[in-house]
Order: sequence, then structure tokens, then C-alpha cells
Amino acid sequence: MAKLPKEYQFLDLSDYGRPVARVIAQLFKPTFVTPIHVTILFIISGLLAIACIFSHQYVAAAFFLILKSILDAADGELARIKNTPSYTGRYFDSVADIILNFLFLLSIYMVTDGSFLYLILAFIGIQLQGTLYNYYYVILRNKFDGDKTSRVFETEAPNAMTGEKQSHVNVLFWMYNFLYRIFDQTIYLLDKKATEGNHFPKWFMTLVSAYGLGFQLLIISVLLIFNLDAFVIPFFIGYSFLIPIIIIIRHLLEFNAKP
Repeated sequence: MAKLPKEYQFLDLSDYGRPVARVIAQLFKPTFVTPIHVTILFIISGLLAIACIFSHQYVAAAFFLILKSILDAADGELARIKNTPSYTGRYFDSVADIILNFLFLLSIYMVTDGSFLYLILAFIGIQLQGTLYNYYYVILRNKFDGDKTSRVFETEAPNAMTGEKQSHVNVLFWMYNFLYRIFDQTIYLLDKKATEGNHFPKWFMTLVSAYGLGFQLLIISVLLIFNLDAFVIPFFIGYSFLIPIIIIIRHLLEFNAKP
């Protein structure tokens, strides 16, 4: 089951691990393994990547970063093929992502003896980039009968789905809201009218997908493999300057589509 109906699917640059993720999900389908277990596996993979960064084993670090990205897709795939979507899994996944993102950058900052201010700016940049992509993608999914586990506006804890506890949803929602609220609100303020828009062409969504977490991890991996670790943090600071350009492009698409 895809996140979008076939006619609205686009080339997602951040979702290169999906084919392997589907294989992993199929392997786990007849087992006791749950999507939460797979999320825990991607956390372990992320921590192994961090350990490799600290030991300057950059090829191994790249491997575990890519594996983390694949497993990040596999937990959702497993939830869909087992028909066990959950807000618990959705928030747990997101909380794990943002913490690991900070730790990835922190480890690179420590091994390159860089600037702590640049570390913070790069982290803010990475989160705003990913939030912009998710904002448009969730709007698209909600408009065109796609996966609705993610919501455009995360203002209150949703009602638990079948098979999960409301207390778990409440706690994880609070954690999600604490960690993501400032980024969600910033992107919303930058492009409030996106929720009213109807024009998200496939090429545009492919462009924005370069801000997806999977593609971000791929960029980090490539830079590490070529021993360009000192360029990771500056790159993501500079990469953020494309955010207003993407928003302007979306506004132009909407304006040009008006009769």
C-alpha cells in the first residue's frame, strides 16, 4: 500500500531505500516483528553510524546511515502490509529521527573541531528543510486520499488506533510536539496558504524531496566517504537558503494556475 494513489506518486529522491524496505517488510510480515521493532533497529543503525564517525570509519558510517534510511522506510511499510498503522509508531519514528539528526551533526562537529554555533545553525537548517518537505507531502496526501497517519496540523494528541494505548500516544505526541513545534510553526508561517493550494506537480514534489531526510543522509554519507567531513555542517547551513526559493516557486505555481 503506497502513501499516495498511483496518479499522484512522484520520484521521491529521499525514498531510494523503498525497494529494499519493501523486501525487509515482506520478510518480517509472517513474524512477530512489529513496526516499532524496526524503528528500534534503525535507531541502533544510527547509533552505530555515530560510533563509526567517532572512530573515523567513514565508509562504515555511510553504510549505517543508508541502512538507517532504509529501515526508516521499512517500519512504515511493515505497518501498511500488516495493516497496523499507529500514532505510536508515527511519533516514535519522528522523535527518534530528530534526536539522531542532532547526534549525527554533534559527532561530526566533535571530530572536526568545528564551531558550535555552526552546529546549531546546521541542525536548525536540516530540521526546517525536512519540515518543508513533510509539510507539502502531508498536504498532498491529505488532499488526494493518501496515508493520513501524519496530519498537517499536530495541535492535540489524536485518538489511539486499534491495537495501541492512548497513554502511549499522549506521551509520544507530547515529545513530538516539544521537539518539532517550533519547526512546524516556522514553516507554516513562511507558507500559510500551502494548505489551500491544489497545485503540487510531480516535478515540484521531486524537487522538494531533495530536502527529505533520506536524501540528507545520503548527502552526509557521500561527504563522509570522500573524507569531506568538515564540509557537512557548512553544507547544510548553505542548503537552507533554498527554502525561500522553493516557497516562491510554489506560490508562482499556484498563481499561474488561477483562471
